[in-house]
Amino acid sequence: MIDRTSIFPYQLYLVISEEACSGKNFLDVAKAAILGGVDIIQLREKNCSTPDFLKKAHLLKEITDMYNVPLIINDNSEVALQVNTAGVHVGNNDQSPTSLRQHSFYRDKLIGYSIEYLNQLENEHTKNSDYLGISPVFTTATKTDTVTEWGLAGIEKIRALTNKPLVAIGNISVHNATEVIQAGADCLAVVSAICSAENPQEAAYQLKNKILK
Repeated sequence: MIDRTSIFPYQLYLVISEEACSGKNFLDVAKAAILGGVDIIQLREKNCSTPDFLKKAHLLKEITDMYNVPLIINDNSEVALQVNTAGVHVGNNDQSPTSLRQHSFYRDKLIGYSIEYLNQLENEHTKNSDYLGISPVFTTATKTDTVTEWGLAGIEKIRALTNKPLVAIGNISVHNATEVIQAGADCLAVVSAICSAENPQEAAYQLKNKILK
């Protein structure tokens, strides 16, 4: 049996963008979230030019490096390469984990892969990824281009079919966090629950406590 925690030891995963922070400085939100218990961060800027994405990534990496927290880039392998982040996260319509692994930079970097269909578990891209994003667990307004709402039963089904670390994302909150972990997720990824919170540090702290119970 593979020890999933040796591959992906992270439990609370912040997916952040400037827009998601609703007027708050996204760097301040990221720092507060880390202090509250977030242990890995993904920068997701879908509506951002590459130069702006690069600038934001460099600024965020200064903070994540300060706290020894990995920074993942969503769906922009060039930004990840130029900023030298810990890795990249991709979906079905992005550059595949298989093609990324062929690049020398990504041979020892984290690659996350979003699962929207069960048959993805059998493909080469899953084999070449380090963790699987189960997206979405529950329907969410922050990501509307998804196919399957997995629910708790979906997490349980996927957990029974793979030893890959599972990162659950999609309307995760303190109200369902414990159930999602019990269903088989190794890590909770959140956007609004922290980015939109009045006190991001406290929000992260409350979520982390749900995971640790």
